Amino acid sequence: MDQKNFYRVLDEMDQAFDALEPELAVTLKDDDADVEGYIVVWNTGISENGPLHKMGKGGTRVTPTVSLDEVKMLAKIMALKNAAAGLPLGGAKSGLKIDSSAPDAEEKYKKFVALSKPYLHENGGIFGGFGYDIGARPEMARWAVETLGSGRSFTGKTVEMGGTDYDVEGIAGLGVAIAAKTALEHDKAPIKGASFAVQGIGAMGAAVIRYFSEFGGILKAVSDPRIGGSWFFENGAPPDIIDLISRGQVSAVKSALETTEHHSVKPDAQDVLYADVDILFPCAIHNVITEDNAELVKARYVSEGANNPVSDQARSLLFDRDIVVIPDFIANPGGVIAAFVELSSDITPEENAKTRAKVKIAKDTTIKRITENVTNMLDLAKSLNVRPCDAGRYIALQRILNIY
Repeated sequence: MDQKNFYRVLDEMDQAFDALEPELAVTLKDDDADVEGYIVVWNTGISENGPLHKMGKGGTRVTPTVSLDEVKMLAKIMALKNAAAGLPLGGAKSGLKIDSSAPDAEEKYKKFVALSKPYLHENGGIFGGFGYDIGARPEMARWAVETLGSGRSFTGKTVEMGGTDYDVEGIAGLGVAIAAKTALEHDKAPIKGASFAVQGIGAMGAAVIRYFSEFGGILKAVSDPRIGGSWFFENGAPPDIIDLISRGQVSAVKSALETTEHHSVKPDAQDVLYADVDILFPCAIHNVITEDNAELVKARYVSEGANNPVSDQARSLLFDRDIVVIPDFIANPGGVIAAFVELSSDITPEENAKTRAKVKIAKDTTIKRITENVTNMLDLAKSLNVRPCDAGRYIALQRILNIY
């Protein structure tokens, strides 16, 4: 296949995917309880005859403004992301229109979960259940389990509840770090001593810093509005800073940074994006690199930790400068990989609490799948001289549309 035929086939697959309609799109309402929520399952064909036959899965968004259209969009993205991760699992998403910090949040969340029962996979439906997304709270796992009398329809649970606790374990960040490591290995570039910069020290960014430092990387720049902007380190961030970030101690990080030597700081958290490093990890918000600032990026590799942190136009501009961009749907599916492990494993909660077996399986699976997927994506991209994001999308759509 040459480049021309590649884009012809990709365009045909894009059109076929865009023409798909969700297999399930339902609004759940209880006017008396003032509850409105949504479930959308985009596709299940990819899961047929697998360990989770005829299932779609994604997280649960909990905001006062979430809508059915928004949940549909998110479910469609999950279809692509799950396929790109190489999972035999369709895409889905759910949403609940409440303020998750309100006093009646528990009551309304439990009502939403109860209304969802007929659609749950464990009850014969195609919806794989609930999970974490914007607006979610740790207590929601317990609320769902209490309502259902089962832990089979909520992912991201604590280890004691039979889960992988993937936010605390930083499994999504592990995947983003592995994606960058694989890209370096693909180019036969050294990992030990590779310099890197991270925007955002939430759960994703903190985990990336932890794991990529363990691989031998040198953190040269980090930013977050909560720590006063962008910090740059001549000789790499001190171990105590890395440890505090890894443990999510944001206030302590800021205090420690203010007494650190051999550094400089800029008040704009955006400045970290232009650090002169080997790898840039944008792990904060979407569209931080666009056609307006792409020329300022100096990193040789960008591994996307946030959702869509690099615009499509910017990906093209970076590609023209030989900067390798690993798109988010290839780099950051660690959370859904962990969810797949939770849903498909037969390890009991008691055994899991003793051995943390699901955590190990989730991490091992994340490393294996993302290594394979990044390698396959880069092999295809380089053989045809196409953008990695296009190669990744091509692979994912093949899996969704069953084109081999």
